[in-house]
Amino acid sequence: MAKPNKPTAPAVLTVDGVDYKHEDLNDEQKVIYAHVSDLQRKSNTTRFNLDQLKVGLKAFGKMLVDSLNSKGKVPEGPPPKPKDVKN
Repeated sequence: MAKPNKPTAPAVLTVDGVDYKHEDLNDEQKVIYAHVSDLQRKSNTTRFNLDQLKVGLKAFGKMLVDSLNSKGKVPEGPPPKPKDVKN
């Protein structure tokens, strides 16, 4: 079985305008860098997912309003905003 590809760190990283060779970082610095990289990736993924959620919510809200309008149950106008659900 093939080994999964492990993400490789850049040969050189730049922090505050100073270049650092990854191989010159100590173990703690490498771990911290790995955390920063992972958090950046997660942040980008979360932004991407939020964009999808916003578009999906808008589309399904429109679909609901259109469906209800076709039955004459909702006045014309912008789709209603979802209300907070309280338990």
